[in-house]
Amino acid sequence: QVHLVESGGGLVQAGGSLRLSCAASGRTFGGYAAGWFRQAPGKEREFVTAISNDGDLTYADSVKGRFTVSRDDAKNTVYLQMNSLKPEDTAVYYCAASNHRPWAIGPDPAQYFYWGQGTQVTVSS
Repeated sequence: QVHLVESGGGLVQAGGSLRLSCAASGRTFGGYAAGWFRQAPGKEREFVTAISNDGDLTYADSVKGRFTVSRDDAKNTVYLQMNSLKPEDTAVYYCAASNHRPWAIGPDPAQYFYWGQGTQVTVSS
């Protein structure tokens, strides 16, 4: 069992930056893949980015070139650096993890077994 806790959300002006953190506890995180999803009010949860257990990266087209995912397995933490934020990035951001085929992680939320509680990101125009 892995317990995930996100932090780092907040209110930022358009064009600004935020860094989200996802701290994992319960198991050594090195063998897990991780992903970030987001959900805006009235919308479906959508994929943002994923990082496999060996560092392969996948991004949604909407965030390519602006967001960067990384991991520090020594700290059992995954990060999401968000730059050039836009009002349409406003959402609750969720961290997720999986140890099933972690080398093949992708945008399907069904691949992820563990989810955090979410952190709110609000981008003002």
